[in-house]
Amino acid sequence: MFNVLFVSLTAMLRRPKPTDSEADLLREQEHFLTSGAPSAASVVRRPDKRRGEAGEGEGRTVLLNADLPDQLPSLTPAPPKKSRFKASRVTFEDEDAEERLDRHDTHISAVLSRIVERDTSSTPISLPAFTGMAFPKVLHRSETSNQVKAPLSSAGGKKSIFARQIAAQKLKECKTTLHSLSEAAPTPETTMDTDQLEPAAVSGPRLVSGQGLQGPDSSGETMRIHMENQAKLQAMSQSEILEEQKKLLFQLDPRLVDFVRSRKAQSVPSFPSPSKHPKDKSGTEDPPVQDVSRESGSCSAAVLCQKPQEVKMEGEEEELSAPPPAEDLPVKPQKEWVHMDKLEPEKLEWLRDLPEPRRKGTKKAMQARFDFAGTLIPPTEDLPTHLGLHHHGEEPERAGYSLQELFLLSRSQVIQQRTLSLSTLANILSKACAGEYVSVLKGSVTSTLLDAGLLFLLRFALDDSVEGVMSAAVHALKALLVCAEDEECLDCTFSWFRGLSSFPLLPSAQEEEDEEDEGLDESMKETAKEKEERKSDHEVARQDAVKGLLKMKLLPRLRYILEVVRPSPRVVQDVLEILTRIARHSSSSATQVLDCPRLMETVMSEFLPTSWSPSSQSIYGLPLSSAMKLLRVLATSGRHACARLLNSLGASERLSHLLSAEPNELLLEPTESLRITTEAYRLWAVAAGYGQACKLYIDLYPALVTALQSVHRLPPASDPLQPLQLQRFLALLSLLTQVTHTAESGGSKECPPPPPVSWGHVTGLQTSLMGHLKGFIKNLDDPLQKDGSLTLIPVYLVYLEAYYHQLSRQVFPFNVFFHTRSSSVVCNAQAIPLGPEITNNLPGLACMGWRNRPGLVAPSSPFPLLTGLGLLLETITGIHKGLSSKVGLTVLGVFLFCCCLLVLYIFSKHASLYHQVALVVLPWLLPGSEYLVHELLSTIVFSKDFISEGHSGGPEAVELGELKLHEETQKDTSPSLQTVGALLREACVQLPSIRGCFLTHLAHLESSVIVSRDALLGHNPWIKSHLLPELTGPILPSDWPFLPLLSLYEQSGVSDGGGLAVEELPQGALQAVTHCLQWLLLLEVWREEALKVVLPVAKFARLSCVFLCSSDLFLERPVQRLTWGLFRLLTSTKLDSLDLNVPPPGLASFQDLYSALVSQYEAVSFGDRLFSCWVLLPLQRRYSTTMRLAVFGEHVGMLRSLGVTLEQLSIPIERFTSPPEDSLPLLRLYFRSLVTGTLKRSWCPVLYVAALSHVNSFIFSQDAAAQVQQHLTH
Repeated sequence: MFNVLFVSLTAMLRRPKPTDSEADLLREQEHFLTSGAPSAASVVRRPDKRRGEAGEGEGRTVLLNADLPDQLPSLTPAPPKKSRFKASRVTFEDEDAEERLDRHDTHISAVLSRIVERDTSSTPISLPAFTGMAFPKVLHRSETSNQVKAPLSSAGGKKSIFARQIAAQKLKECKTTLHSLSEAAPTPETTMDTDQLEPAAVSGPRLVSGQGLQGPDSSGETMRIHMENQAKLQAMSQSEILEEQKKLLFQLDPRLVDFVRSRKAQSVPSFPSPSKHPKDKSGTEDPPVQDVSRESGSCSAAVLCQKPQEVKMEGEEEELSAPPPAEDLPVKPQKEWVHMDKLEPEKLEWLRDLPEPRRKGTKKAMQARFDFAGTLIPPTEDLPTHLGLHHHGEEPERAGYSLQELFLLSRSQVIQQRTLSLSTLANILSKACAGEYVSVLKGSVTSTLLDAGLLFLLRFALDDSVEGVMSAAVHALKALLVCAEDEECLDCTFSWFRGLSSFPLLPSAQEEEDEEDEGLDESMKETAKEKEERKSDHEVARQDAVKGLLKMKLLPRLRYILEVVRPSPRVVQDVLEILTRIARHSSSSATQVLDCPRLMETVMSEFLPTSWSPSSQSIYGLPLSSAMKLLRVLATSGRHACARLLNSLGASERLSHLLSAEPNELLLEPTESLRITTEAYRLWAVAAGYGQACKLYIDLYPALVTALQSVHRLPPASDPLQPLQLQRFLALLSLLTQVTHTAESGGSKECPPPPPVSWGHVTGLQTSLMGHLKGFIKNLDDPLQKDGSLTLIPVYLVYLEAYYHQLSRQVFPFNVFFHTRSSSVVCNAQAIPLGPEITNNLPGLACMGWRNRPGLVAPSSPFPLLTGLGLLLETITGIHKGLSSKVGLTVLGVFLFCCCLLVLYIFSKHASLYHQVALVVLPWLLPGSEYLVHELLSTIVFSKDFISEGHSGGPEAVELGELKLHEETQKDTSPSLQTVGALLREACVQLPSIRGCFLTHLAHLESSVIVSRDALLGHNPWIKSHLLPELTGPILPSDWPFLPLLSLYEQSGVSDGGGLAVEELPQGALQAVTHCLQWLLLLEVWREEALKVVLPVAKFARLSCVFLCSSDLFLERPVQRLTWGLFRLLTSTKLDSLDLNVPPPGLASFQDLYSALVSQYEAVSFGDRLFSCWVLLPLQRRYSTTMRLAVFGEHVGMLRSLGVTLEQLSIPIERFTSPPEDSLPLLRLYFRSLVTGTLKRSWCPVLYVAALSHVNSFIFSQDAAAQVQQHLTH
C-alpha cells in the first residue's frame, strides 16, 4: 500500500528530466497547477523608478495570461507616469515581443563604459578635533540651549543632540575660515562701492549653473545670460517688476516657486543690508562677505549654506507675519519648557478664553452638535469646558460634536477617540429611532448617516483588534438595525389571530430596469442573481442595508466575536439582537444565518446549554432569552429551517429542559426565567404551526397541565412580574391553539406524514380552558383584574374557535369587519406615514411610541377581542343549531346568542352597507390574504343579496331620473341616455357571469390562494412558512374593476414594435369587455364611493382601452351602449373634476395617450359618434394646448369625420369657446383651416364653432396687436 501511494504521488508531482520534451513539460505544468500545491519560490518584480510605466523594460519576460480580465477594475486610477522614451518608440500590433526585446537589448559593457567617476582630489578632509580627555564630555539638556539650533534634517525630523553638537563645531570652524578671508578682502568702503557699481558681478546667477553647457566658456555664457537679466530688471520700474512677479506667481506651479526660493536661500550668503538690521551703538556695520571660490574649499561653502538658509527663511517669515509681542500672548513661554523654542501663536490662541455663544436665536440653520449621550445641544447653551465637549474644530465656542467630526474621530489612531465616537454615534442613533430629533432637526439623522457611509464605517470598526472599539461598533450597529419598540410590538401581537406570521422587512423601493438589458431577448438578459453578484458592496448597501452587510461578511465576524473574543454580556445581547433583525429580513437571510459555519453551534452551546450552574461572572454557559428568540424568528422563516433547529441543532432537547420545570426552579433570575420560558413556548408554538414538535406535547403534557392550573390565578397588578407572567400565559395558550389545529389536520387522509398528536390528545383541555374564560369574564367587574382579563380573553376566544372548528368541519364566509389587517401598523407598514428615521434601504414597522398613542395595537385596543369574538361567531353559526342548546344559559352563552341575533339583524336591514364595506376592504388586503380576496369576490361582492338596489326598484328609479332630465333639456342627446336603467337591469341579471369573468382574470393567484387558505384555516402540516410574502402592495390594485379591460389591452393593444395592433381579438374578449363595462356601470351608479379612489383622469384613460384594443371592438352594440352610458355619467357629474393635465397613474403624460387615440381614430373610426365624442372631450379650452395643436396641425384630416352635432355632444359648447384662445400658433392654425376650407360646419360643427369664436375674439380684441408684437419679439 505504501508503494502504491508513493508511486501515485510521484506520478502526480515529479521533477522534470533532461529527456522530457516540451509537451511533457507543459503536461507536468498542467498537473502541478491543477493539484493546487504551493510553489517553492515566487518571483517579485518591482517597477523601475527611473522609468515611466511600471513594468516597462523589466528584463525579457513576456507575460501571456488569458485569465486576466478584459476591463480594468472599477477603481480611480492614479495619473500615468510620463516617459520620455516611450513616446519616441514605434511598435506594431503584429510584432513579436521577444524580437523587439532582442533588437533593443544592449550589452552591459555599453552601460559600464559610460560611468564617469567624480574627481575628489581637491575635496578637503576634515578630521575630528583632538582633546586631552579620554572620553567625550557628557552633554546635558540644559547645556544645549546655548548651542546653535540645527535646522531640520532632510527627512523632515529634528537632529539628535550629538548631531547638533557636530554641526555647531563645524559652524565654528567655518566662522574661523570666514574671519581669515575677511582680513584678506578689500576694505568695507571699497566693497560698498563695488556693490553699487557692479551688483551682478558680486551676486552671480542662483539658478543657472552652466553645467549642462558644453564648451570651455560655459561659465562666461552663464554670466552673460545673468547680465542680460539684470539689465532688463534695471530698465523696469518697481511697479512693473511687482506686476511681472504677480503674473509669474499666478502662472507658475507653486512647487516650482518653492524650488526657486529654496535655491535662492542656498546661494552664497551675504549679510543683510543696513535697512533691515539697525546699526550697533558705535555706528559701524558688519562688512559683507565676498564670494568664495570653489577651489578654496567646497566643504566650507557647503557648511555655510545652512545658516544663511535659516536666516533668510526666518527673515521672510518675519516679513510675512511678525510674531506678536510677549504681552499679547496668552502665556509667557519659559526657556525651561521643552519644544517651546519656536513660538506658534496660532496654536497658543487656543489657550485664551472661549467667546461666549450667541444668546439670541436665529432663523439660519446651524450645524447640529451632540454630547456624548447623544443629546442635541442648543446653539445658545453655554456649557462648562470641564465636560470635554469643546475642541479645536469649527465653531470652537460651541460645545458638542457634529456628525462629521464624529466620523473623523472614528478613524483616529487614538483608541479612546475611536471608542468615544462610536459610542456617541450609537447614542445618537438610539435617540433618533425613538423620535427625539423630529421636532428640532431638519431631515433624517439615520438617512444622513447611511448616505455618509455609516455601514462601512461600522463594518471596518468591527474588525478592530481592540475589544473596546469592537464593542462600541457592535452597539452602534445594533442601534442602527434594531428598533426595540418594533420588537416589543411584534411580541405583544404574537398571540393574536395569525400573530405567528409577519411580513419580511425588505426594502419597498423597486429596482429600475438595467439599461444594458433594454432591447435584448429574455434569454440574453442577466438573471437577478447575476446582477446581484455584479453589484459592488456600495450599490447593494444603498438599496438594502442588511443585504449589504451580509455581502460584507458580517456573519463570520459576529461568529468570531462570540466564539473567540467572548465579549461582555452587553455585547453578546447586542449581537443576538442583530442576528434576530437579520433573520427578520427575509427567508434567504435567515438561511444564511443558519448556514454560517459554527455560528448557530456557538449560540446553542454557549447561550442555550442543556445544563448550567448559576454564575455572575459571565453569561457564557447560561441560557439566554434573546438566544431563544433568535431560534423562534429563524423557525418562522420556514418549516425546513424549523426542522433543522429542532433536530440538527438540538432545540427540541432545550425545550424539554426549560419547560419541564417551573420558572423558579431554573436557577436563573426571576425575570430571565420568565422571559426564556415565554420564548420557549413561542418557539414551540411556531413549530406546532408546521405540525412539528408534537411529540413533545405528549411527553410534557403533565407540565402543561400544571402550568395551566396557575393561569386562572392572575398576579396582582402591583407585582412587577405581572406583565412577564401574562406574556408567558399568552404564549402557552398560543401553543395549545396551534396543537389543536394540528390535531384537526391530522385526521385528514390527504395529510402528509400524520403528526403524533390526535384529536383525542386535545379534547381534555377544553373544559379547563372554558372555566378559565368564565372566570376572566366575571373579573371584568373588578378594576384591579380588568386589564389582565382583557388581555387573556381574546386568546381564549381564538383557542375556542380552533376547537369548535373541528366540530363544524365547514367554513362560514368570514366576517369582513374582523379582517381589516391593513389598518394595523404591524401588518401594513405602507398604510401609515413612515417616520422620519425609516429609510428605503432599512425599513421598519414604524411602531415608535405605540404604547402611548391610539391605535389597533395599543394595550387598550379592542381589536384583538373583536377579532377573537368574530372568529368564534363565524364558527358557531356554521355548527348545527342544536349545539347552541348544549352550551347552556351562561353569561358567555347569552352574550354569544345576542351577538348572533345582532349580526342577523344587521345583515337583513343593512345589506348594502355590508356590501360597501366589502368593496372598501377589498383593495386593502395585503399579500398573505389571497384566500380572503377570493372569498370576498365569491360570496359578497358579486352577490345579488348584497346589492339590494337591483331588486328593489333601482333600475326603474334611474330611468325616471333620465326621463325627467330629458323633459327639462329637450335635447337630442346621446342614444344611451334613455337606456341606462335597462343596462343596469341587465347587469344585475349577469352578476354570476361577471363574477366568473373577474375570477378568471385572477386565476394566476390560485397557488397563493391555496397557501393563504391553509394558513387562515389552520392546516398546519401544509404550511411551508410563517413568513408572509414580500410586502409590495395590496393584492388587488385600487382600479381592479378595470382589470379585464386592461388585461385585454396588454394582450392585443400594443405590438412588439411599440405601435398599435388591430388584429383579431382573443376568444371571449367581447364577453369579458361587456362584463367589465357592466360592472363599472353598476359601481358608478350605485357604489360611487367604491370608485372614489380612482381619479377621473385614470377612469378616462382606462376606458380609452376600449378604442385601442381593436379596430372594431367599440363598434359592437353591447360595448357601444355601455360605453355611451359611462361617457354620459363621466361628463354629467365629474366633468369639473376631470383634470387631464395630471398624468394618469401608470402613464408618463396624458398627451401620449391622446396621440395614440387620435391615430387610432384616423385609422379605424369611420366617423363613429362615440369615438368622436371621446376624441373631442380633451379639446376643451381649459386643457393643454398641445392636444389641439396636434389635431389642427398633424392630424388635420380627421376634421372631415368629427360629425358630432352640438345637440348630440353632452358637453356644453362654452367649455370649447371660453376663455378666448391666447396661443398664436394655434390661432394661426384655426385661421388657416377656416380660410382653406379644411374645417367646415357640415363636417365638424363643434370645432368649427370653437375655431370661429377664437379667431373672431382675437381679430376684434384690443390686445391682438400687442400679442403679435410680443410673439414676434420672443
